[in-house]
Amino acid sequence: MISDTFVPQRLDRATPFYIAGHRGLVGSAIWRQLVAKGFDNLIGRSSSEVDLRDRDAVFGFFATEKPRNVVLAAAKVGGIMANNTYPVDFLSENMRIQLNVLDAALEHGVERLLFLGSSCIYPKLAPQPIKEEYLLTGHLEPTNDAYAIAKIAGILHIQAVRRQYGLPWISAMPTNLYGQGDNFSPQGSHVLPALIRRYDEARREGTEAVTNWGTGSPRREFLHVDDMASACLHLLENYDGPDQVNVGTGRDSTIKEVAQIVAEEVGYTGRIEWDTSKPDGTPRKLLDITMLRESGWEPSIGLREGIASTIAWYRDHVNVVRS
Repeated sequence: MISDTFVPQRLDRATPFYIAGHRGLVGSAIWRQLVAKGFDNLIGRSSSEVDLRDRDAVFGFFATEKPRNVVLAAAKVGGIMANNTYPVDFLSENMRIQLNVLDAALEHGVERLLFLGSSCIYPKLAPQPIKEEYLLTGHLEPTNDAYAIAKIAGILHIQAVRRQYGLPWISAMPTNLYGQGDNFSPQGSHVLPALIRRYDEARREGTEAVTNWGTGSPRREFLHVDDMASACLHLLENYDGPDQVNVGTGRDSTIKEVAQIVAEEVGYTGRIEWDTSKPDGTPRKLLDITMLRESGWEPSIGLREGIASTIAWYRDHVNVVRS
């Protein structure tokens, strides 16, 4: 058991460090961040090498590799349409991934572990900005409640390990993320990569109008994934506590405003229209990042700057991205 006097500190760069989901949007950014910061014993496995839904495979992997630090960034993720259409998949697969990795990490004595959730865990009508303490105080957004329940279970799992075993495991709750390596597919993408793909295609094809879902009035906060990766390492080296930590920018924009920025940055000059028969989802979702700021971290990538770099990456990889 870790002592009650545990104090977060600079992680040993040579200690085996496992990033679950290292090829995903968040996991790959964390991998890049750790490499840049001098970590030279990183462990990653693709889903074809270790299926995290397979309990025996996960326990065997931990027994062989013996990681001392872990970031659990692996998850089945998707936008409103995917979450609303396949709730069983999002609940079942994420629960299995979490249980297997967290149980194996406990069995094999992983000391420092960071579990990554999502801001969708908070009540649909939570006061804004959303504080960590608002968790489980109201009804969830029904279009992604299954995914949110799985992530809430992960947070409670971390808290339970802390109470029962005294291990300094922590959780972080990122806001809407975007950046290189994102999912740009029509079926599975989140709003910002979906807008980038849609407007870039419209520009190339000379489409006169682009129609987006909903009214465009919901407000969303967007964080570049490289900033998220920076925050993850910062928390591992500077934070210890049972509460999940919100990770965001502390600023939000309407979907209409974001769509306009995307259109300008891709060079699309046609009409922007809105299909109000489609759902908007949660009306506003802005995180209170006071706890993160007080720990000494601030985001560094502005929204327009981040969108521009993401568009450039998308165009460079348009033939190989998930689309």
